[in-house]
Amino acid sequence: MHLNPYGGDAVHLAADLANRRPGSAEELADRCRAAGLALERPVTPQDLDRTLAVLDSWEKVVDAPDEHGRAELLNGMLAAAAAYPRLTDHTGGGWHLHYRDERQPLGSVLFSLISVGTALHLAGRGMHRLRRCAVTECTMIFADTTRTGRQRYCSHPCANRDAVRRHRARTRGAGRTGSPQALGRSGV
Repeated sequence: MHLNPYGGDAVHLAADLANRRPGSAEELADRCRAAGLALERPVTPQDLDRTLAVLDSWEKVVDAPDEHGRAELLNGMLAAAAAYPRLTDHTGGGWHLHYRDERQPLGSVLFSLISVGTALHLAGRGMHRLRRCAVTECTMIFADTTRTGRQRYCSHPCANRDAVRRHRARTRGAGRTGSPQALGRSGV
């Protein structure tokens, strides 16, 4: 997986893994490969355990109440990752940067990738561009990569569901105020 200038690929992978936690090392490996991450070593149950712990820490960054708290938590992750950038051409597909040592286990790779990718995403796009869906009963996390930076929902179905809910609340409120339209339909 290549880190783009805004860290979007890494943040999308983190959100995908956090929203639907992998249940096995094999599932973790499959989902990382599907996201474009080149795996240099076999994936073990210890990698899964490390990844789940990384996701727990990352969700605290997502749920931080303000930008300074978010930055503090993310800076702690970056310091603990202790990764440094290096050039690599491990796939023969061209030179690119990795933010990790060679031959690290996947759990450590994901820790570095998610930490650095999130920092790049937030610094490049805005500290508010990582959040949970605005629908109260939805807990999905998403990275806002829209042009305007005003995404509030994880998906179109959640946006539509919330729009319908707001519309129904407005029309119910209008019916209770004794409007002529509501009184005319009452059958009185």
